[in-house]
Amino acid sequence: MPIVTVTRRLRFNAAHRVHNPALSDTENTRLFGKCNNPNWHGHNYELEVSVRGPVDDRTGYVIDLGQLRDVVEREVIDQTDHRNFNIDVPYMQGINPTTENVVVAMWRVLAPAIAPAQLIRLRLWETENNYVDYDGE
Repeated sequence: MPIVTVTRRLRFNAAHRVHNPALSDTENTRLFGKCNNPNWHGHNYELEVSVRGPVDDRTGYVIDLGQLRDVVEREVIDQTDHRNFNIDVPYMQGINPTTENVVVAMWRVLAPAIAPAQLIRLRLWETENNYVDYDGE
């Protein structure tokens, strides 16, 4: 049976402030620059969700991409879109919302929600030039 990877892309907007409360304001500004703005800043994010598995003989799918979309929207996008990662997003409480930390937190939410399908990669685009990949390791 062929093993195939399928990917669904979803978009959302969110604000954040990259800030480590254990550091001084001076050190936070030095490390994070404009991303440490105390009045927040935002991005138009794109999240790519990749799932791998055998192609089902009956449906021809690894996973129905509409069902995958629905799960990702319910578990992540609806919790995140037009919100502030530092304040509003339950799965980000107490976590410095760098793109790296955001994608790991999203994985922790999505992997069990997508099972038994195998989540193999999340790619989170923060800007058109910057993205982070996470494969669960």
